[in-house]
Amino acid sequence: MATRNGFFSEAIFKFDHLERGVQEHLKRVYGTLAISMLSAAAGAYVHVVMGLISGGLLTTLGALGMMIWLAATHHSKANVPKRLGIFVGFTFFMGVSLGPLLDMVIKIDPSIVMTALMGTSLIFVSFSLAALYNTNRTFLYMGGFLLSALSWMCLAGFMNIFFRSQLIWNLNLYGGLLVFCGFVLYDTQLIVEKKRSGDDDYIWQSVDLFLDFINIFRRLMIILASKEEGKKKRRD
Repeated sequence: MATRNGFFSEAIFKFDHLERGVQEHLKRVYGTLAISMLSAAAGAYVHVVMGLISGGLLTTLGALGMMIWLAATHHSKANVPKRLGIFVGFTFFMGVSLGPLLDMVIKIDPSIVMTALMGTSLIFVSFSLAALYNTNRTFLYMGGFLLSALSWMCLAGFMNIFFRSQLIWNLNLYGGLLVFCGFVLYDTQLIVEKKRSGDDDYIWQSVDLFLDFINIFRRLMIILASKEEGKKKRRD
């Protein structure tokens, strides 16, 4: 059984069509992404369990400031520890910022958090593999559409502050889920092409994947929590 499982894993994660340099670069990108997940989880833990820092506007601004600082810090071997520290700070504040949403979801049903996390992981891995195995760079052509859709979503979200339309809310929620799934495909292929063009800034490229993951996770939690709350209301 162990041999079969090993053969199955090797068959799935074998990327012979990618150059050795690209494969090594992807290992660094996903290794950095793994660090970001641990850092974000620590941030969420600090808010939800320890209550040391409360997520809100300040932590969101803190995350934004860290991201701007990271973008402004030159990528070089000498700056790797500094930039990695900034990246960890950014992801930590993002985790703290998820705290209020996590509090709300836990009150409805704590199991939703783990279900959303597992669902997000499955989506992320599946779409990442689909992008890596696609040799025609098909998903790179989605960039314009995805950015346009994201712009319209931001505009609709701003307008809905005044209209309070449930339809616009649902379109933003479910449409946003689809858009960020598309961004996983696009960003993954873009990382490969950037490396082939000489861009080896794996820390900044991890930011894109991290944001994709967080946005999918956030939307899945809201969708599952809304459905569970609807069930409870019907039972009552």
